[in-house]
Amino acid sequence: MTSRRKTLARLLGMTAAFALPGASMAAELTKAEKRAEVRKTANSALQRLYKLQPRARQHVASAAGYAAFSNFGMKIFVAGGGTGEGIAVDQKTKQETFMKMIEVQAGLGFGIKKVSVIFVFDSHEQLRRFIDSGWEIGAQGSAAAMASGAGAAINGALSVAPGVWIYQLTDKGLALELTAKGTKYYKNDELN
Repeated sequence: MTSRRKTLARLLGMTAAFALPGASMAAELTKAEKRAEVRKTANSALQRLYKLQPRARQHVASAAGYAAFSNFGMKIFVAGGGTGEGIAVDQKTKQETFMKMIEVQAGLGFGIKKVSVIFVFDSHEQLRRFIDSGWEIGAQGSAAAMASGAGAAINGALSVAPGVWIYQLTDKGLALELTAKGTKYYKNDELN
């Protein structure tokens, strides 16, 4: 073996020796570290929403609770899907519930997308139902939803059930339609 090849082999060996333990440690985050990462991602989604839609801050603050999720999805030809994590927060008790989501899509397409979804719950009953029973969204919505009884639009939010509003953020900004077809939200038993 030439000296050049020997040097290259040593460098590759040292790189592998240093890279593998680091990758292993990164994959083995503690429960507290995983929870902190979910909180950070949820807070980032909220801050981005407030920047794009300043009135959303008051909407979230006056609600019974909210849930914020980050989703990474992929679609190749006729099938697609995505997964994500998030947190539901009861505004009164400040209790956090860590959750997961899974999405399945059908139809022609190709691409990768990252989406943040923020639910706002007008009542504690709706929030509890979301946390305890999970939730499924199976339809596509459109913008300009009206606030219940107020007769005014909640800018950028869609009503997905009585007293439940949703904001969807894409890389391009606030989405004016709900495109989460076949999405299920449920408790994350690993982090609760």
